[in-house]
Amino acid sequence: MKRILFITSNRLGDAVISSGVLNEVIARQPRARITVVCGPVAASYFEPCPAVERVIVLEKRRFDLHWADLWRRCVLRWWDIVIDLRGSGISFFLPCGTRRIMRGGRRPGARIGQLSSVFPDTPILRPASWSRPGQMRLAEAILPKGKRYLALAPTANWDGKIWPADRFVALAEALDAQGLQPVVFYGPGASEHARARAVLDALPDALDLGGDHPLGLVAAFLRRCTLFVGNDSGLMHLAAATGIATLGLFGPSRVSEYAPCGSRARSVVAPGPEGEAPIAGLSTAQVIASACALLRDEG
Repeated sequence: MKRILFITSNRLGDAVISSGVLNEVIARQPRARITVVCGPVAASYFEPCPAVERVIVLEKRRFDLHWADLWRRCVLRWWDIVIDLRGSGISFFLPCGTRRIMRGGRRPGARIGQLSSVFPDTPILRPASWSRPGQMRLAEAILPKGKRYLALAPTANWDGKIWPADRFVALAEALDAQGLQPVVFYGPGASEHARARAVLDALPDALDLGGDHPLGLVAAFLRRCTLFVGNDSGLMHLAAATGIATLGLFGPSRVSEYAPCGSRARSVVAPGPEGEAPIAGLSTAQVIASACALLRDEG
């Protein structure tokens, strides 16, 4: 049975985007035992994947000592394939049969296309998501059938990417007429909760599903939603990976690099030069129109 080492990002968004590559590995080596290396925030995203035997959490250390730690943990095992999406070069110092290394660093162009190029004979490899059966049952109990849910993600990893809270509230109120109940998602930690607080306070009927939930459970929650609207963030990419209708909001971040990927994923972009446009320039009316158009496409 083959053993595969899959080294991917510390950041949730990039880790989710890389899951299409992981799915391609699984399709080509369905009986392989896969070890995933990722950052702490992405660990619970990969853990429910049935093909993943182990997740190694790689926490950054000064002077890049985390790579030495990873080498020590992996060097005594033979790896049939090492896929390094971080461009770390660690695979050159591990016993392995095949190496696929993506050049590190940020560069222009869609990130998903860059990652997919690890398998140059394939088209764009769309992201995937996984949940355990217990997580799916819990999600169904909390978000039962018979209602339509609007997933809102009003936070991001830096404030410049965050659409104003009052506009998320206006969007939720506009879509209430279509029978969508708001469900608010955000990441772990006090700062994430503080960023979401204004939306939660203004929407007393909204369900608060943010915080430190395992990402397999978050994915199960998202699959039960009709529509996701949120800032450019890891949650946006996770929503697109689940296959639900997803609308990503972009201001100063580059939609050409990080647009959500999926047959039901769309983006709406603030006016101005890419990479510099203030997200406050994205009007409520524009987002409502885009959300309603996406709902009509859903039939």
